[in-house]
Amino acid sequence: MEHRKPAEIERASMEIINSELTERGILLAEDTADVVRRVIHATADFDYAENLRFSPGAVERAVGALRSGASVVTDTNMALSGVSGPGLRRLNGSKHCFMADPQVAMEAKERGTTRAVVSVEKAAEALPNCIYAVGNAPTALLELVRQMEQGFRPALIVGVPVGFVNVLEAKEAVWEACLRLEVPAIVAMGRKGGSTVAAAILNALIYRAADMTDPEKRGW
Repeated sequence: MEHRKPAEIERASMEIINSELTERGILLAEDTADVVRRVIHATADFDYAENLRFSPGAVERAVGALRSGASVVTDTNMALSGVSGPGLRRLNGSKHCFMADPQVAMEAKERGTTRAVVSVEKAAEALPNCIYAVGNAPTALLELVRQMEQGFRPALIVGVPVGFVNVLEAKEAVWEACLRLEVPAIVAMGRKGGSTVAAAILNALIYRAADMTDPEKRGW
């Protein structure tokens, strides 16, 4: 088996993805293609070419926010660990996950709610212009809807929780709210998603914002 550098592997993978998209008769929109391809690259699942939904101008507005130093918040430490730290540092941004914060856990227990809900509340207060990515907890999406109704306006919501219970309803609710309130959104409709998908979407945006789409520019 031939050993290749990571940059060569990524380029070869993207060529395969492009070829298979062509074979399937799928033409990606130019402004969202980078995001869709990176999610397919992370999951090997071509369904994302059809189930990822983008609000008007979502990618452009998110890239602009990142270039202005927007912070990124995730609902799991798994997603957090997959987000490009070097890319965010180049953009003077930062990444956060409040799920393991002892104060968040204590408050959630005292109030009889979930850490996901309290984490959203904390982000809305401390990082009002953040990009918030949800790959696991549909309750986080529902709390984002509630916070937006109260005036929270994140730079972008990434809604890609995976699962069977309340997932479809939460995705539909956040999508409707984002369109109505003109908050940029990227949502994976249906049951599919997860922390890997959330991180892939964030990285696609970060790489574009930081001029790191070419893997060689990431030191690979």
